[in-house]
Amino acid sequence: MRALFGKRMRKTTAAAAVAAAAFAALSASQAPGVTDVPSGGRQSTGTAEVPDSASGDDSYFTELPPLASPEPNDPDAPESDDVGIPKTPLDAYKKAADALRADNPGCNLPWELLAAIGQVESGHARGGKVDADGTTPSPILGPQLNGNGFANITDTDGGLYDGDTVHDRAVGPMQFIPQTWATWGQDGNGDGKDDPNNVYDAALAAGKYLCANNRDLSTSAGLRQAILSYNHSTDYYNTVKSWMERYRKGAGEVEDGTGHVPDNRSDDNLPDPDPTPGSSSNPTPGGGGGGNTNPGGGGSTPSPGETPDPGESPDPTPSPDPDPTPTPEPVAQLDESGSTTFTATEGTTFADTPTVKAATASGTGVGKVLVRFEIVGDTDASFGGSKVAEVRTGVNGQASAPAIQAGEQTGEFGIRATTKVGLRVLTAEFTATVTARQADALTSATAALTGAPGAQFAETVEVKATLDGAAAAGVEVTAKMIKNPEGDLNDAGPYFKDADGKAVRTLTLATGADGTLKLPAIFADDTAGTYTLRLLAPGGGKLDIELKVAVAESPSPSPSP
Repeated sequence: MRALFGKRMRKTTAAAAVAAAAFAALSASQAPGVTDVPSGGRQSTGTAEVPDSASGDDSYFTELPPLASPEPNDPDAPESDDVGIPKTPLDAYKKAADALRADNPGCNLPWELLAAIGQVESGHARGGKVDADGTTPSPILGPQLNGNGFANITDTDGGLYDGDTVHDRAVGPMQFIPQTWATWGQDGNGDGKDDPNNVYDAALAAGKYLCANNRDLSTSAGLRQAILSYNHSTDYYNTVKSWMERYRKGAGEVEDGTGHVPDNRSDDNLPDPDPTPGSSSNPTPGGGGGGNTNPGGGGSTPSPGETPDPGESPDPTPSPDPDPTPTPEPVAQLDESGSTTFTATEGTTFADTPTVKAATASGTGVGKVLVRFEIVGDTDASFGGSKVAEVRTGVNGQASAPAIQAGEQTGEFGIRATTKVGLRVLTAEFTATVTARQADALTSATAALTGAPGAQFAETVEVKATLDGAAAAGVEVTAKMIKNPEGDLNDAGPYFKDADGKAVRTLTLATGADGTLKLPAIFADDTAGTYTLRLLAPGGGKLDIELKVAVAESPSPSPSP
């Protein structure tokens, strides 16, 4: 059958409401809705609990628009060609299921469930219209949740995801409410960020959400609880389950952008319902009903001829919220908080990282704002292997970048922090420098060497670098043949050889793991004299070794007897 989810809102009076009144499905599914997830910080591991039904004093009920169902006896059911899944979304569903199988094997999440939800929520990102990384070319947005026919959810993300700074909208292929994404968002494609408009990120987040509360989706009860936690509607459950079973029987792969798009999906931005009795937005006799309208859960919209529960009278005209939540003051500035310059030695972790504050025009910090930190410039420094990291501000409006690991490349680079407010991008800039590894002392058992003109010195030089008394590994030590205390390079006397056998009088070598290095062979030209080999290391390490080039003395004749 084709599940028909009308669009109306019903509000019970406080006297008629019971302690456990369920928030049913939001139009555009709003999957998962804010009422299904506890507010608070991000739970990247998926350990946050999701209630199987939400509760409150009033029950808002907004049914879904019509959704295509693959039931074989439905004359309006899609043809077999219509059940093909676009290549990239299909890959995203399977990879998310594989990740959950490794991370949470007890959940038994089938990829077909993710595919079914992706079909119902957005028609697999509108027929697979995604780029090579799995991101939609423009955000898939549900209706504005302004209380006019839908739940009233005041903006929670500063418009970061949905571009709306007044109310929230569901976002992306799996239709996440922004504040739900703040808790469950995942990086499914390994690009260092979580984006609800990316099908890999959204599929993994949906999988984590469905597996919450230690659910086992291989059981009927666990599967039902998971689907209803995504959207508390019986018709939604039936539609998703029928698509899942259809995919289990086989679903072909089609090219991205060529997938079938249902005429009605839960992400359709349908017009607000007409509250006038008798209008097309009101359920008509014989029309399909669905969703949970009874406080406390269970049951569905009364069928024609049934008597509504006592004490509940339909109110076709929604009454305004008696205590509306004021619209919060939007983020107006992103300021550097604390130091703006940072330094670390190559191969080490920076002691401090950039911190920013997202604030209103009056300077009040704004929490839960998504800030993107990006390393820019010619450097191999990273946030644990990634050039990008996303962090949400705390209650004071501040967010700090993750620890920065300096690489082997020295020099200066930039760190940029940005956040989106509608179409605006607020920016804060920082500077970081990676310095060379250091040694404050160089020592050697060899104080002087002697060699003959035109010959190789018999001994070699071994040096140890230390920093604060400890072995200094990876320190670059420069060896120079000098002719005066000022360190001017000599043009005669001892020398090293390069790979081509040519004479060189300066070279740079790095110490090993134990802080030591061995200099290559030293040769003397035909110029006799006393010379100096000077070794220098970043951090102040310095060592001079005397090199003497002299003709060997002939032995004195033995006296006559």
